[in-house]
Amino acid sequence: MSTTALNDLSRFPIVQAPMAGGASCPELAGAVCEAGALGFLAGGYKTAGGLYQEIKQVRGLTARPFGVNLFVPQTGRPADPAAVEVYRHQLAGEADWYRTPLGETDDSRDDAYDAKLAILLEDPVPVVSFTFGCPAADVLASFARVRTYTLVTVTSAEEALAAERAGADAVCVQGVEAGGHQGTYRDDPDEDCAPGTGLLALVTQVRESTGLPIVAAGGIMRGAQIAAVLAAGAGAAQLGTAFLSCPESGAHPLHKRALTDPLFTRTALTRAFSGRPARGLVNRFMREHGPYAPAAYPEVHHLTAPLRKAAATAGDDQGMALWAGQGHRLARALPAGRLVEVLAAELDTALSELAHRSTS
Repeated sequence: MSTTALNDLSRFPIVQAPMAGGASCPELAGAVCEAGALGFLAGGYKTAGGLYQEIKQVRGLTARPFGVNLFVPQTGRPADPAAVEVYRHQLAGEADWYRTPLGETDDSRDDAYDAKLAILLEDPVPVVSFTFGCPAADVLASFARVRTYTLVTVTSAEEALAAERAGADAVCVQGVEAGGHQGTYRDDPDEDCAPGTGLLALVTQVRESTGLPIVAAGGIMRGAQIAAVLAAGAGAAQLGTAFLSCPESGAHPLHKRALTDPLFTRTALTRAFSGRPARGLVNRFMREHGPYAPAAYPEVHHLTAPLRKAAATAGDDQGMALWAGQGHRLARALPAGRLVEVLAAELDTALSELAHRSTS
């Protein structure tokens, strides 16, 4: 196993979440690292060559540790082609409205996983994390041999135990409050109506089930919340939505503005845009199509990609996938380095107050 400790990777116990789709770009990751937190690139939806170029860019921006996130290939039951076709017909009106054809759904399901692994093993980065499943034990052992710290996203104690058995260095415990895709190993539509487990309860369950270090993720927007998850047993906190509004973020300007726009009052989990449960701001597209979207990832992701792009080009935030966690209204449009400083100061204040209360 890697000998690196989780808290040796950065000055502050703050991790910038890898947000696929462009938000977690080299500029954001580099600025976060330079400020003393752990920045991440999102490898999902990129070609292997594109990921390699982004890694080179981050290395040109910082000499500090950073991470890369990969999507584990989907091994569950394949999507029902008939259900995907029905959804295609349902979206025909959207295609007409935005004057764009729907995407093809025969794209590869593995997101160039093997090619990306080869790049990261040939030219190692300090940290690699995984989402949508646990990588095979031999993959984690290969990263240990090149001294890359490995982090596996989990949404239950059972998934954390599986990651521990496979040889992961740590787990990223994702509560139901988190924005974007839920990183569950098993995408079961029968569980779509389940309420999910909140972050603090989940951190405690994982802490009492495994001996792995924990990075806590889900709805965290303030330093006091970081203090809360540290008190619950996490070694660090991962924040995604909090960094979306930063000028270095690659998120679309409409997405950034929507986070604090009074028009968007809540978030919800939906399959409407990708076929996999993901939390975003509730907009027209989600309301109209979410109830009918099939469990078909990444087929639905490819199907709706042109619609989402056309909506963004048209300046229509009602047709975009506005991924966001439950704390989105607390977003602050600060430069990434400044946001890390503010979060660290808030964390220090919260920890000092807790220490004072315990001695008074």
